[in-house]
Amino acid sequence: MSTPKHAPRILLVEDNEGDEFLILDAFEQASYPYEIEVVRDGEEALHRIQQTDGFADAPLPDLILLDLNLPKVDGRTVLKTVKTDHDLMQLPVLILTTSSSERDIEECYELHANAYMTKPFKVEDYENIVESIGSFWFRAVQLPAH
Repeated sequence: MSTPKHAPRILLVEDNEGDEFLILDAFEQASYPYEIEVVRDGEEALHRIQQTDGFADAPLPDLILLDLNLPKVDGRTVLKTVKTDHDLMQLPVLILTTSSSERDIEECYELHANAYMTKPFKVEDYENIVESIGSFWFRAVQLPAH
């Protein structure tokens, strides 16, 4: 296990254009290198993560930022699919959603989410989340190579 030798690849699964803008804007302010790709529904996320339907040559992400309430396939199903697939289960999945429901939080951790974060209301709080992601996931921890 080691930290990626390339700029960390982040897959953002987000259907809300406003939230996507705020998250991408926060990443532009980040103090670390990264590559970010956006998919807008759970079905596309599964194709991207499982490298099917036009994504066969796409490298696996190093980190998935996953919204829960998605069109086509919801985030819980995406999370469960990733965490029960032997080839994918090591991928870190961070839930980033508007829900602060205790039931949602418990369910996501039962499905083996690596972290659960509630979307903030202020732009600078998105920047803090992005910096925290970089500090922890790309500087402090060892990620599996794939």
